[in-house]
Amino acid sequence: MKQPMSQLAILKQDKWLTACLSWIPIVLAIVIWAIFSKGIARDLPIGIVDLSHSKASRSLINHFNASPTMKVAHYYPDTLRAKNALVESEVYAYVVIPKDFDKQLTKQTLPQVTTFYNSQYILIGRLINSAIVQSTGYFNASVETGKQLAKGNQVLDAAMGKAVPIRTQITPLFNSNTNYAQFLVSAIVPAIWQIGIVVGTIMILAANRRAVGDSIQLWLGSKPVHTMGTLLSRYFLIFALQGALFLFFFYIVLAWPQHGNLWVVMVAQWVTIIACMIMGTLFYLITLDAARAMSFAGAFTAPSFAFMGITFPVTDMGLVAQAWRNLLPISHYIEVQVSQTNYGLTALESLTHLVPMTGYIIPALLIVFIVNKKLRPEAIA
Repeated sequence: MKQPMSQLAILKQDKWLTACLSWIPIVLAIVIWAIFSKGIARDLPIGIVDLSHSKASRSLINHFNASPTMKVAHYYPDTLRAKNALVESEVYAYVVIPKDFDKQLTKQTLPQVTTFYNSQYILIGRLINSAIVQSTGYFNASVETGKQLAKGNQVLDAAMGKAVPIRTQITPLFNSNTNYAQFLVSAIVPAIWQIGIVVGTIMILAANRRAVGDSIQLWLGSKPVHTMGTLLSRYFLIFALQGALFLFFFYIVLAWPQHGNLWVVMVAQWVTIIACMIMGTLFYLITLDAARAMSFAGAFTAPSFAFMGITFPVTDMGLVAQAWRNLLPISHYIEVQVSQTNYGLTALESLTHLVPMTGYIIPALLIVFIVNKKLRPEAIA
């Protein structure tokens, strides 16, 4: 019968486990950051269907080109070709300028400029929609200002005041330069980190069981809960180091703005690690098969990013989605991270988001029950 191996020997023997605990999380985080590192979407290609071919339509097109978000990349003779280009992702949107556009402006009959965009690209669709509205607003203001000046006896400021009687100032909070990397990457990486903890816990337990010949009795001994707790506590530090590293990368290396205390976020990380380890242990003990346990883990953690509430408001989610979200440790962690880095709340206000995680006591008790049940047949034998 095999004797227990040291953790160092197990790591040397199991290359996949070593990789999942060391370089794979780092590489994934860097790749995710590299994908979104540009931060701000610029020069998104759009198409134009100009049925007017007038000075006014060219002026409107120039306003579109002046927007840093989009770039007029193609001109199409009709809407059919423009639609095909949109379907084939040649452009993200196309604008139809109606015939007699200039004449309708002169007669003040409110010509309708129509924009079609692919709303499947949620972020790109929102950016283009906002840029189109802003560009047409500037164009309308310039046209109306010109009309007021043409009436004579008016200075530019007075003409602009009559053209745009109410001016609005929209100031984005917590992400002033609308850097999508800042809010996407800071959520995607923790979501991947959660998956890594749950899967890593399964691999740790499976590797240690294999090291003693698959015998649960020899593996866990007479104090199974203490044995597993001691084993996983050694790897807790590795997962905590991973969490600290991505916080260091985000808020020290990249210097993303943060208005709170990172130690509060790290406390939330520690609680999250414990919760994830509990779930990974539960999945493994239910099946005692690493492959099946990872299937459970994948199904459980797959919607982590979607259910966080970063890109889609939690209040608009269905009951099933909200219930699933509450089961995910990372959903409660991200509330602490956002409340600290973005809002700068007090430690107590932020850490209250972790109160629902006391519910992981239930799967912890299930682990104790399952361990005792699975040990009983071997103990009798």
